[in-house]
Amino acid sequence: MSRYLGGKEVAERIARLLPEAVVDVAPQWVVVDPTKLLAVGRLLKDDPELDCRYLISLTAVDRIDHFDLVYHLASLAKNHVIVVKARLLDREKPEAPSLTAIWRAADLQECEVYDLMGIRFSGHPSLRRVFLWEGFAGYPLRKDYLNMPGGVKPGLPLFPGVRPDEEGAVDG
Repeated sequence: MSRYLGGKEVAERIARLLPEAVVDVAPQWVVVDPTKLLAVGRLLKDDPELDCRYLISLTAVDRIDHFDLVYHLASLAKNHVIVVKARLLDREKPEAPSLTAIWRAADLQECEVYDLMGIRFSGHPSLRRVFLWEGFAGYPLRKDYLNMPGGVKPGLPLFPGVRPDEEGAVDG
């Protein structure tokens, strides 16, 4: 069974090699400057002590005043898992660098975060919606999704293929 490396241990290693990258530390994770994500990602993967060659998951959390990107990374050789967060303060146009050049698994996961939270990943080779259709208004995992200005609920009134006269009926 893998062990979690604590935030302090990971933060010390990152800070030793990238002094300005660490923003905050908690017992379970480290928060890094989002502008330093590419450098931190390369360090986490290539550093022989950390050796995090596997991106387990990437998700985002809406904290109302900011977004947290949350990366779970693993080293199979070292048998450990670490958690790294990046805090995005711009709610209107949240953006972070894509980590697809470091972990191929970031490709689909960044698309998912974009689709459901509206966070853009600069440098992503093909950022697109993967669950919802192009033209879908809003980002349904944001806490303000149902409270958009004007009281309008975003999205289309019905899913494609549903007839307005029969709720739940699907064409074809």
